[in-house]
Amino acid sequence: MPTIRLETFIDASIERCFDLSLDVDLHRNSVAHTHERPIAGVTSGMMKLDDIVTWEAVHFGIKQHLTSKITTYERPYRFTDEMVKGAFQEIVHIHEFSPQSSGTLMVDLFTFRAPLGIFGKVAEMLVLTHYMKGLLLIRNRYLKQVAEAGNDAASL
Repeated sequence: MPTIRLETFIDASIERCFDLSLDVDLHRNSVAHTHERPIAGVTSGMMKLDDIVTWEAVHFGIKQHLTSKITTYERPYRFTDEMVKGAFQEIVHIHEFSPQSSGTLMVDLFTFRAPLGIFGKVAEMLVLTHYMKGLLLIRNRYLKQVAEAGNDAASL
């Protein structure tokens, strides 16, 4: 099962980084190139423990739906969102935040498993790990930009 680990330093408070990471509007704006939008559950604002959101997006030219739930929530240090329904066999995304002397270190631990047995494992190695890492990097750059600018998620 592939695990992607990313570290992003953000020149903003740990509380701001944590809250923005749970903001549905920020997420929608950060991956606009995939036409991702919330269609059920929490469709705007900040998510909290046990909240569920269903996203619709276009990946690899195919419209897809993914439903995820906030399964752990320890503000402002960490939360986890897990896929409860979607094209993957499993997705677990742990978000961790550590205060630093001049901002916050945000760490993403993103683990996933594709369906289809051996074919899924091949897809993970050849395409999916790189693709998913790219999406996370785009999201993190956007989050960093918003957090450091002091703007709210919907204004960018």
